[in-house]
Amino acid sequence: MKGEFILNKIRLLTTMAVLIAVGTLGAQFIWFPAGVAKAYPVQHAVNVIAGIILGPGPAVVIAFVISLLRNLLGLGSLLAFPGSMIGAFLAGYCFKLFKRNYAAAIGEVIGTAVLGALFSVPFAKILMGTSFGALFFLPAFFVSSISGAAIALLIAARVNLPDLQVIKN
Repeated sequence: MKGEFILNKIRLLTTMAVLIAVGTLGAQFIWFPAGVAKAYPVQHAVNVIAGIILGPGPAVVIAFVISLLRNLLGLGSLLAFPGSMIGAFLAGYCFKLFKRNYAAAIGEVIGTAVLGALFSVPFAKILMGTSFGALFFLPAFFVSSISGAAIALLIAARVNLPDLQVIKN
């Protein structure tokens, strides 16, 4: 019983580490300009996949660590934090609620593009000294999250992600 618990924790941490590595390395190689920002679709694809196989809590941790590493490596801005973390949470929560891959993708897009853009306004004002409105961030966040969610859905169509769940809900 205790050994099984430890193995599940090791499996969880290993899966999280692999997804963090994919998200961080993917940001170096796959990005494109999206309005005022750069779109990093791999981050959003990882958010959806993490939400499906791990749930909302670990998905948020993964999004936070990827955002932190991207900032430390000079590959992202501070706005990577609110958008990715809210998107990861909603991806995991929507999958947990509806048990459908497309629900996780929709949660990622709504969480990142809408809620993340709204949350980025005070975040940008306080931490970055800029006073842009939510409509300024919305197009770039939308393009980035929808492309990443589409990648995740393509992967999910090829691999049965719910069968890979590390944490059973």
